[in-house]
Amino acid sequence: MKMLLLLSALLSAALLASTAPPTCYSRVLSLSKEITESFKELQTSKTVDSCVETLPRLYLDIHNYCVLAKLRDFVAYPGCDRVVEVNKLKEKARSLYTILISYCRRDLVFLTDDCNALEIPISPPIEHSITES
Repeated sequence: MKMLLLLSALLSAALLASTAPPTCYSRVLSLSKEITESFKELQTSKTVDSCVETLPRLYLDIHNYCVLAKLRDFVAYPGCDRVVEVNKLKEKARSLYTILISYCRRDLVFLTDDCNALEIPISPPIEHSITES
């Protein structure tokens, strides 16, 4: 009986350790990646309204202080209000902005304030194969 109780306690402790709540940083990071990917999908979708082409770019780097202005501008953009996907994306952007300025305000450190870096995202390096040389 004691062995069964001990085993049960160890299992529950292991489960609790692996299901720790997300930190502010991890939540902001995952939400910013989700928003950036959703925006990319929206831009490449053939079935969405043509107004999507006029939306401000939405590349997010939560380590850049300018991300706050970028989110504000995107949410306030007056176009595409009739497109459901854009409204959902604006709602996610609004949530991220709220998390950044209120819940995680003291937990995050901005490493740069280069607003141009959010306009032209750096693409990952292209790997060359040995046969190309």
